Amino acid sequence: MRLGSVVLGVTDMERAVDFWCNALDYRLRDEEAGETWSTLVPAGAHGTEIGLQLSQTPPQDRPRVHLDLFAEDAAEQSAQADRLIALGAERVDWDLYPPDADFIVLADTEGNRFCIVDTAHGID
Repeated sequence: MRLGSVVLGVTDMERAVDFWCNALDYRLRDEEAGETWSTLVPAGAHGTEIGLQLSQTPPQDRPRVHLDLFAEDAAEQSAQADRLIALGAERVDWDLYPPDADFIVLADTEGNRFCIVDTAHGID
């Protein structure tokens, strides 16, 4: 068995497809976004698919599952956070940051939480 895709609930399929394709250099696996389901794949390399599924359930403030996006160091982490915010993400006022946090919490255009992690702190 292997991990096939990570699925995110969305309320605006076009907006979510646009955000994640631009955020991660992904593309639609099929030619166009579906009404209730779309699959995104890396544009030029192997990697995990992202499924976008139409949902009427609001995103959780403290989700049990989320995406971690890896940055090489603090400078790249900051630059990527700024880039993703320019694409429509929002900073999350996260009250659980430890004093030496190596991650930044953002929300995508649908409110789904994700982190940008500075891997210079020793992520394997």
